Amino acid sequence: MEYTLIRSSRKTIAIQIKDGKVIVRAPYRAGEREIRRFVDANGAWIDKKLAESAERAAQKNKAIEENGLLTMDEIRKLANEALKVIPERVKYYAGLLGVNYGRITIRNQRSKWGSCSAKGNLNFNCLLMLTPPEVLDSVVVHELCHRFEMNHSDRFYARVLSVFPNYYECRKWLRENGDMIMGRMRQSE
Repeated sequence: MEYTLIRSSRKTIAIQIKDGKVIVRAPYRAGEREIRRFVDANGAWIDKKLAESAERAAQKNKAIEENGLLTMDEIRKLANEALKVIPERVKYYAGLLGVNYGRITIRNQRSKWGSCSAKGNLNFNCLLMLTPPEVLDSVVVHELCHRFEMNHSDRFYARVLSVFPNYYECRKWLRENGDMIMGRMRQSE
């Protein structure tokens, strides 16, 4: 099995599937045989994840064929709509959580739905306007909860679920459909 090896100061060996390719991350001290054994031992998992990756790529291509790539005008319209909708949703959920936040920025990104800086500034992808409202809300709650926990610990998710009990359903929807939506973003822009 072919893979790209990335060595770093990490302590364990890990496998990642990205864009249909296998990436192995290993400590500097790990020997080639140890790495190969680890990859071989996880062959079934790798095959499963490669098949899932190929299916997502096919769905993404199908979505582009059916809906086309977004034009700059369509992206602008989505961003303008997001500028109206998302700050209201942030304000609502910030009130429920009892948290403050900084600036809200709307972006057109190809890989992230949202982010929260250490200063409390929130960024959201304009493509959220192509998702169901509850999915958009789940991203808003996720980013606001980073104001309490800048990680994805059990405490973080407990806080998310305290305000948004169906968070995992929305996250599942985004995992199953998000690539198709992001795939509509033009690569050259």
